[in-house]
Amino acid sequence: MGIGPVWQAPPDGRELLQWLRLIRSHNIGPQTFWGLLGKYGSASATLHALPEISSRTSQGRSVKLASEADATKELDLVQRYGGQIVATGQAGYPILLAQVESPPPLLTVMGDASIAGPRTIGIVGARNASASGRKLSELMAHGL
Repeated sequence: MGIGPVWQAPPDGRELLQWLRLIRSHNIGPQTFWGLLGKYGSASATLHALPEISSRTSQGRSVKLASEADATKELDLVQRYGGQIVATGQAGYPILLAQVESPPPLLTVMGDASIAGPRTIGIVGARNASASGRKLSELMAHGL
């Protein structure tokens, strides 16, 4: 799967903030993110529809929306520490990563994201990684 219409970057900073809110919402992962974005056309429209969608679900998986204040704080902290949030379809987002099924919509990047090319290695981890996952990542990074 390549970069298609759904994989394009958010058109402006406001929509980037909404992407961040959506992907940081409880029970929204990349696959759900892209499905909702494809259905509603934007993260803003999806966030507006989510309370009703969540109330109709019969699977017992409620969606707790990330607040705009929390998303703004995250963006500010990333920038304060010299990082940046790079969205799928933006310059600096690894082209090969964008080609996987349900790629991460956003990456937090430290340093110059534009150097990411076909011979770049990145380690992407979960925010709530297990102890064995952290150890395995450490071993791989050390080996690289």
